[in-house]
Amino acid sequence: MAEVIVIGAGPAGASAALFLAKAGKETLVLDSNASMTKRAWIRNHYGAKDVSGPDLLKTGREQAETLGAKFIEEKVTVVDTNGGKKVTVKTESGRSYEASHIILATGAITELASAIGLELRDGREPRIKTVIATDGNGRTSKPRIWAAGAVAGVSVHTIITAGDGAKVAIELISELNGERYVDHDVLK
Repeated sequence: MAEVIVIGAGPAGASAALFLAKAGKETLVLDSNASMTKRAWIRNHYGAKDVSGPDLLKTGREQAETLGAKFIEEKVTVVDTNGGKKVTVKTESGRSYEASHIILATGAITELASAIGLELRDGREPRIKTVIATDGNGRTSKPRIWAAGAVAGVSVHTIITAGDGAKVAIELISELNGERYVDHDVLK
């Protein structure tokens, strides 16, 4: 059983996975390989020269994997909160995975959130009609289920969704640790 399952490996999901894994949390990322970033050309990502979406996704995944996150290409079809004690995730292939918490980072797609019974609200971005309602730190209306990135109502720009994934991971790590988590490395 993983501590955290991240559903979606776009900028929000991979960024969350990177922070979780670096904090020593057993992290599994399940991704359907349908990120809208795969079609992007990015010229406004701070700290990165012009980069293709596929290259940004590849680099983010490699960073998270280097820190211990595991990635599996699977489409999640069912999430069961088991009465709030743990979360079971089932995939299209019939596999099941368990975790203490999940982070939904499914981009513009809210079908899974709706099936879980999460509270939804109107989206603000063009072409994103519905998003998951959160408390501003990523917590959803169900315990142990968090949301990050465009699906949580932040701007679809990659730098913003990546930052939101990191923020939600920091909030979750802090909750798991029972104290505020800060991740700052220093030059040696």
